[in-house]
Amino acid sequence: MKITVETVTSADGTRIALERTGSGAPVILVGGAFNDRSTVAALAATLAPDFTAITYDRRGRGDSTNNDGDFDVNREFDDLAAVIERASDDGPASGMVSVFGHSSGGVLAIEAALRGLPVERLAVYEPSYIPASARPQPGADLYERLVRLIGQDQRDDAVTLFQTEAVGLPAAMIEGMQASDFWGWFTGLAHTLPYDVALHGDYEPPVGRLAGLGIPVLAVDGSQSPQWIRTGTRAVAEAVPGGRYVTLEGQDHGVLHHPEALRPLLNAFLA
Repeated sequence: MKITVETVTSADGTRIALERTGSGAPVILVGGAFNDRSTVAALAATLAPDFTAITYDRRGRGDSTNNDGDFDVNREFDDLAAVIERASDDGPASGMVSVFGHSSGGVLAIEAALRGLPVERLAVYEPSYIPASARPQPGADLYERLVRLIGQDQRDDAVTLFQTEAVGLPAAMIEGMQASDFWGWFTGLAHTLPYDVALHGDYEPPVGRLAGLGIPVLAVDGSQSPQWIRTGTRAVAEAVPGGRYVTLEGQDHGVLHHPEALRPLLNAFLA
């Protein structure tokens, strides 16, 4: 299977690394917090027989640089726009592409479509909105606290804060994570967390704005995932005219480790 790696330049000069796998109509895969293009590579390989699957390192991750010192979330939309422009080289003359987003990558994909980026079909898996009706929301100053910790290079504290308030993990689980080999992966990406928080606005699914989104939308969750994220996923599907909501039995938020579970659903929706 042919895999090519290249870079595109975002509006502020940041170099964004992307990887193409397979052939056919392009679909861009967007990872969430603590993800780079390697974590969605298995899904790309799963889709590649039918599509050109394009993964990319969001700014500050993997092989992508970051020329933004102020954590301006608008830069993330500039980055995705640059990736879409390159991806459309393999697509229809309209320049429209399909996008799949996981977790906060799903929020990024939704916001990109709402802002008018040329997205023709949008699939999301558990976009990480936090409805107040489902669980306590993070503090309104979470973004500022994360920026401060990153500025002080307190990466462990930043990851712990994010996992506690944004993800809602209990202290005992975080302690177990700190003792694992994966903790270094989390702290290595800690400097990107302010972007993930800023994407969410007030954390509520933007149902009013979604009501005006005129493209096909598929919102998927796992039956084993926390109820709060499933509530937000359903809200996205129900807010979009004609939106579709699907639950994958036996799956949880770690579905990217089981890409074959997504393949039939995404193949049918994106075709």
